[in-house]
Amino acid sequence: MALKKRNKVEAGFSMSSMTDIIFLLLLFFVIASTLSSPNDIKLNLPESRAKTSTKQVVAKVAIDAQGNYSIAEGNQKPVPINPEQLEPYLLNLASQDSLRYLALYADQNIPYREIVRVLDIANEHDIKIVIATKPFEH
Repeated sequence: MALKKRNKVEAGFSMSSMTDIIFLLLLFFVIASTLSSPNDIKLNLPESRAKTSTKQVVAKVAIDAQGNYSIAEGNQKPVPINPEQLEPYLLNLASQDSLRYLALYADQNIPYREIVRVLDIANEHDIKIVIATKPFEH
């Protein structure tokens, strides 16, 4: 009498747990990449109680704690620039009629003369300037 085995063992592999792990890893990296801003320059902005902001900023000038200048158009990556090259660069943007507002991101520990340099360039060429600050903390 031949007895047949009722349970057949398959040599297969279930991919459902693997796809769950891949999906969770993908989700983690998507969320982690939106939380970090690798293009930002680390600045310690001064505090302000002002709540006004503008949406028409076209160029951003940043001055870090060491006095290094960088400039970025729109949402592009900041590019290092010499202070002597700043005025011709801004004039080029203003001549294209695309420069409405210039945002100045200056570290709170830099000498005031560096801020005045950018303010003078903007004032001389009728460029509206916005100074970036962080919210005031009590």
